[in-house]
Amino acid sequence: MHWIVLSLISALFLGFYDLSQKHAVRDNAVVPVLFFSTLTGATVWGALLLVQVTGTDAWPALLRVDALNAHQHLLLFAKSAIVASSWMFTYFAMKHLPVSLAAPIRATGPLWTLGGALVVLAERPTWLEGIGIATTLASFLGLSIAGRREGIHFHRNKWVGFMIAGTLLGAVSTLYDKFLLGRLGLGAATVQAWFSIYLFALFAPLAAGWWRRWWPRNEFRWRWTIPLIAVLLLLADFAYFSALRDSAGLVSLVASLRRGSTLVAFAGGLWFFREKNGLQKLPAVLGVLAGIVLTALG
Repeated sequence: MHWIVLSLISALFLGFYDLSQKHAVRDNAVVPVLFFSTLTGATVWGALLLVQVTGTDAWPALLRVDALNAHQHLLLFAKSAIVASSWMFTYFAMKHLPVSLAAPIRATGPLWTLGGALVVLAERPTWLEGIGIATTLASFLGLSIAGRREGIHFHRNKWVGFMIAGTLLGAVSTLYDKFLLGRLGLGAATVQAWFSIYLFALFAPLAAGWWRRWWPRNEFRWRWTIPLIAVLLLLADFAYFSALRDSAGLVSLVASLRRGSTLVAFAGGLWFFREKNGLQKLPAVLGVLAGIVLTALG
């Protein structure tokens, strides 16, 4: 399947993932949501690994997990640690922010990825990238103005800061994915399987501390969207990793197309959660996406 199609499929599933995440954490404790959703993902891949080691010849190549050495396992554990840190920020932010604001903020990830390349590698942006950066920043300002109508002031709201921090860590993870899948040549299933297992291992101690009340906490309510988070992310990430695995798949374009999930999450936030000021936010949301596309084309 072509990497552009895979990127768009990933965007669709990622949009529903955002909506499931909002439903799961709304007025709910975040740590056990993370624990049970990562447990679901680890269980799925653990079962697939168990089936694979039985030696069946009919096992599809797309789901085959390759043997790794200790160094490769350490690299995948590092990816899980980056993502776990990102999720701690973004899940708490999603709990307290409207999804119609949170999703567009997270969509600026490709901009931060480009910014990191400009700073670290001393690259100069092309004129299209410059226009894209300016468009995204202007649209971000538009989002902040729309947010004020809901009492959310971007410059002093800590949950906006949490979402930005999580987005920055997500941008680091995106660059790291290209290294793992492109330069090291690891398979998509291999990365996803061990990433899911190590992610659960990282959240398990936090969940134990939550249950033992090592810190003040909110109460937890089980919701059907908690395991759905993991299922949707598995589908979104498998399509995403497969797109990056393609030698023709440019990380900037894959990341940009994947941010189309913002439109799904934005529409869902208005429809399912009855969020306000949709018409006022829409131009800014479209501006964010336009800016990302321009930076990718540059």
